Amino acid sequence: METVYTDYAPKGVKFYYLYKALAHPELNGYVKPFTLEERLMHVREAQRQLGSKITWICDAMDNAAKHALGDRPNSEFIIDPSGTIVQARMWSDPSALRADLERLVGSVEKVTQIGDLDLPKLKPPAPAASGVVPRVTVSEQLQAVRVVPQLSETPFYVKLRAEVSREVLNSGSGTMYLGFHLDPIYGVHWNNLADPLQFAVKVSGGATITPASGEGPKVEVESDVDPREFLVDVSGVMVGQSLELTVQYFGCNDAEGWCIPVTQNYTVYLERDRDGGGTMGRSFGGGRGGQGGPRAGRGGNNRSPGEMAEMMLMEGDWDGDGKLTKDEAPEQLRGRFSQADQNQDGFVNKAEIVALVGQQNQGGNRGNRQQILSQLIDQDKNGDGKISLEEAPDPVRQRFEQMDANKDGFIDQSEIEKMMQR
Repeated sequence: METVYTDYAPKGVKFYYLYKALAHPELNGYVKPFTLEERLMHVREAQRQLGSKITWICDAMDNAAKHALGDRPNSEFIIDPSGTIVQARMWSDPSALRADLERLVGSVEKVTQIGDLDLPKLKPPAPAASGVVPRVTVSEQLQAVRVVPQLSETPFYVKLRAEVSREVLNSGSGTMYLGFHLDPIYGVHWNNLADPLQFAVKVSGGATITPASGEGPKVEVESDVDPREFLVDVSGVMVGQSLELTVQYFGCNDAEGWCIPVTQNYTVYLERDRDGGGTMGRSFGGGRGGQGGPRAGRGGNNRSPGEMAEMMLMEGDWDGDGKLTKDEAPEQLRGRFSQADQNQDGFVNKAEIVALVGQQNQGGNRGNRQQILSQLIDQDKNGDGKISLEEAPDPVRQRFEQMDANKDGFIDQSEIEKMMQR
């Protein structure tokens, strides 16, 4: 994208990056910000790491721009001087964008290459060790639920992410994930010489959470930045019901020279967070939770092989050479590295990752369609076997008239199947 900007900004084309809700919280350690100032801190950190010269626009905390532009995590739009959208993509593609601009604006004499820009690619700051505390393992798909922090003068150096299994939202009982993640923008680490993190949950109306309290592990090293994660059982809750959570921890910032005890509070609503994004491997259908890359061949993330390859490269390719060594590869790719490395040169590039993911996906498309179908049918809140416009999630609502083949004001299983086949 930076090469396209370099070539076409002098021709009068204006480029903007739009910061939206994080599509993949926990990727490279970054977590969902709670305030607009924290979002702006994310923007400044992205500029520092990437060395980008493109202007950034930051969406408001209600994510109005994200919703208005179709709720896609990495969309791309070309808008002409009159304000008309002349090209829209659900997934940004710099090569396709360059072709569009050649058609709309004209070609350039010399096409800028990535190597011409000498862009920095810096790793996120690491105030302490990581990989010290084992991550939790889940065996089912989890869904982010809405978390509302009770803001105070003390920043949320540690941020809560809450996810639940589908059964919790369908039947009121199931598994809940509570993850407490240090926010890298504050440069804070755990003080393992003090008492470990402790949390307590209160819920009303006859619902139960087991255990309703817990504490982090005893860690032998003096400090680390690994998340503190817990799985609890939820029973007897209703969709939309809230619970109150209090967390206490001891955090330190060595650069600023302080260590302090912190107590913070949250309200967690047991309803889907439409802007919660999905964490690789945990929210997208099981496996080891955490900062690892996408699970190649799993239907839970519904991403194309090209998109998954881009995400793996984004996570591991810190030297910016467009390929991954085995050490750079995300955990899920590392186990298949030899298979992916077709020419056995010790590296895997985007084409090789795409080929690997495509092989894993062969024969799985029908299973993926069934999973998508099951998720849509879950929206059938009154149990009549069909979905009304009011019940439909936003992406389906935009195509509702097209899907409603018999124009009865509802879409049923057969109509959903036909649309997915198309």
